[in-house]
Amino acid sequence: MARPITLFTGQWADLPFEIVCEKASSWGYDGLEIATWGDHLEVKKAAEDPGYLARKKEILAKYRLQCRALGAHLAGQCVGDLYDLRLDDFAPAEVKGKPDEIRRWAIEEMKLTARAAKNLGCYVVNGFMGSPIWKFWYSFPATSEELVEKGFQQIKELWTPIFDEFDRCGVKFALEVHPTEIAFDLYTAKRLLEVFDYRPTLGFNFDPSHLLWQGMTPHLFIREFPDRIFHVHLKDVALTLDGKASVLGSHLPFGDLRRGWNFRSLSHGDVDFESIIRELNAIGYEGPLSVEWEDNGMDREFGAKEALEFVRGLDFKPSEVAFDSHMKK
Repeated sequence: MARPITLFTGQWADLPFEIVCEKASSWGYDGLEIATWGDHLEVKKAAEDPGYLARKKEILAKYRLQCRALGAHLAGQCVGDLYDLRLDDFAPAEVKGKPDEIRRWAIEEMKLTARAAKNLGCYVVNGFMGSPIWKFWYSFPATSEELVEKGFQQIKELWTPIFDEFDRCGVKFALEVHPTEIAFDLYTAKRLLEVFDYRPTLGFNFDPSHLLWQGMTPHLFIREFPDRIFHVHLKDVALTLDGKASVLGSHLPFGDLRRGWNFRSLSHGDVDFESIIRELNAIGYEGPLSVEWEDNGMDREFGAKEALEFVRGLDFKPSEVAFDSHMKK
């Protein structure tokens, strides 16, 4: 099973698209998961301008790269989030500081992303959905069940028209289960599917790093939702709890060695990637393994190349025979 190994361009959006393509190709990646910000993809142009899209496809072809997924995390966050000033960093200048206008922009942006994905031939858009109730995760002041349910219903109301457009385009949406999202662990992910009546459009972009530092066993998420794993991020994380720091981050920046955890380049953290590959084999997942490279303690070009080599050696296929079948008379 030769699953394509791709590089998510979100952490490389400071570089021009063609430069990222050139680098990824030279390292040996099979393709890219293209971020919908920076120079990498303007979804309105990709949805409406055939010339713009043709140029993007030419660049991909020039470097022998495929694209089977888009990453639309920033706009998606703005759809469902309870506004604070940080969302202004994700929004265009004309709507900054205007919560209602940011949301309207984000909803339209996500609809355009579905059309852009269709035009590019992608089968899935990965992203965030935001959450109007994330700030209530710790129940003080007390968080009522009614408040939580209202938040889930608000997400359903906001995202249903977006998913209608995804259905028209034949594209699926894969939520990256993640703190700050409406679904941040296994139980909230299950509740989200239930709220949407298990709508086929909605599934998950599996990323083990966000599950592990919260205390979960990541590969069990795959086992719980075998038909909803639409895409896979490979990202590592190291827990360095020392009796002083907590999993809450201590308001210390990523990379600070005093933190209770930090994202790490693949194979330099605590994620059990072999168990993940075994679970993906068990559910028959044949989609991309997308390297989301994040490690403030390592040069990113060194890390991206090393990560690819690690995944190449990791991605084994399942056995085609039972090992004990020869013991039968």
